[in-house]
Amino acid sequence: MKPVSESIGPAASDSADAGASQTVKTQLRLREMILAGELPSGERIAELAVVERLGVSRTPIRAALVRLEQEGLLQALPNGGFAVRTFSERDVSDAIELRGTVEGLAARLAAERGVPPAVLSQASRCLSAIDEVLARGALDDEAFLRYVTVNQEFHNRLSEMAGSATVQRELERVVSLPFASPSAFVVLQANSPQARDMLVVAQDQHRQVLQAIEQREGSRAEAIMREHSRIARRNLGEALHEHNVDSMPGARLIHPRR
Repeated sequence: MKPVSESIGPAASDSADAGASQTVKTQLRLREMILAGELPSGERIAELAVVERLGVSRTPIRAALVRLEQEGLLQALPNGGFAVRTFSERDVSDAIELRGTVEGLAARLAAERGVPPAVLSQASRCLSAIDEVLARGALDDEAFLRYVTVNQEFHNRLSEMAGSATVQRELERVVSLPFASPSAFVVLQANSPQARDMLVVAQDQHRQVLQAIEQREGSRAEAIMREHSRIARRNLGEALHEHNVDSMPGARLIHPRR
């Protein structure tokens, strides 16, 4: 009996790969449209209109819509089809809290299971790069964007340290929720007088959790990461209070005080 790949044949395999690639591209473009407010929240998405706009067939459109529903950006309608979701301030806060919980689990597992020195060194280099950013007396937009990039890299390393494909997959799912990523509200605080102070506190927590992981202190590592997420929740509150969130992609999806 031939292997499945042989029975399918190279042409069919190439076709499947092309279809998967088109679905991913469609998914990314649809996500951009949603966050930019080009697809109104609460209204049923007209598939034919999207097909005409993106110039692709209905098959990748439908597959992309299902994936975006799994991400939490869309909701399935009772009579079929999908609509763009809206989020309350509580929804966003809960997503951040969930991210802190899963990251805490990742940190605890990393501490309990142990992490190779090379991986710890990679994480440490990320923190050194953040130190360089924070060493400046004043942080401009470029510095904040640099912080966002390296901060995301550190959190990615933390996810990998758990050594669990299950935890890493769930964490990827959580951070894909609107506004739940580790740096979602950082840039919005660029002009705040307290912005640099908050980043300094966050960086101290980065150092503490890495130390806890190195010293195999699982409970401590978990508690630090859960506390770490509270900075993002505070940033959310300040952004909404200062009406600063309008400059952020996807802001139209948030309805404060719901």
